[in-house]
Amino acid sequence: MVRDLYTDGISALRGAFSTEWADRMREDIEAAFEEARHRPGGAVGRGPSRYYVEIHPEQFRGFVELVDHPWVRAVCEAVLGPRYSIVELGFDIPFEGAVHQPWHRDFPMPDVTRDRHHLNSLAFNLTGVDTTEDMGPFEIAPGTQWDDGTHFEHEMFPPREDYDRYRELGVKKYPQRGDISVRSALTIHRGTANHSALSRPVLVLGVDAPGAGNDGHHDMAVTHGYWERLPERVRAHLNCPVVDSLTPIVQKHTIEGLVMGDADPDGDAGSASPAAGMAGAAPE
Repeated sequence: MVRDLYTDGISALRGAFSTEWADRMREDIEAAFEEARHRPGGAVGRGPSRYYVEIHPEQFRGFVELVDHPWVRAVCEAVLGPRYSIVELGFDIPFEGAVHQPWHRDFPMPDVTRDRHHLNSLAFNLTGVDTTEDMGPFEIAPGTQWDDGTHFEHEMFPPREDYDRYRELGVKKYPQRGDISVRSALTIHRGTANHSALSRPVLVLGVDAPGAGNDGHHDMAVTHGYWERLPERVRAHLNCPVVDSLTPIVQKHTIEGLVMGDADPDGDAGSASPAAGMAGAAPE
């Protein structure tokens, strides 16, 4: 697994959870999206018909089973060290009509990665459906977590002239319910076009090594009662506020290149305008 992350930038465990567990996860995602789409800042656009929502652990019934899974703990400890922190819980949903995203990484390369070839954060993904080609599967370019990126727009979005290389490297992933993957979010990737009539919800769990600093971009919290019921070995990795009552999260994930970029970067380059990828209101 460590070798996979330091070479390809992604690894996976098939059948980590039951399909019934994955179906409950999707129910929780759909309930959270229904709540989020009715308030300002609840669901942020990541391109046409594609949304991201960050949630609190209490909104996901399987949270403890996920973060306390032996494989998840082992991956985090092996790559990030024993004092890793859970900093993000959310989900992506591409609906029918979602188009190819521009190739991107999720944040600029940190100095520790550039200078010391060291990964200090991980993203775990779990699908809510059995992924097929027409659903717009996730596509990743193995090995590109080490691409320097200083010439990228916002240090996240490679120039169009680099796209041929990423298309040649790109591998589409077809996870099934119950599978879990882990990747460096620096590895260049994109969501592809959803030609089906179905949504493709994916849960996202973000984890940091000490000092990585991604917790400043998230507002995850737990209530006192929930905190007291958590196993101690989960509390040890959850450094979020403990509050009397939860406040709905206003999303901070307005990623410029995904919201304001090309509507379809594999289409006619001359047809896109700066606002072509602007997502509208969340679908009814």
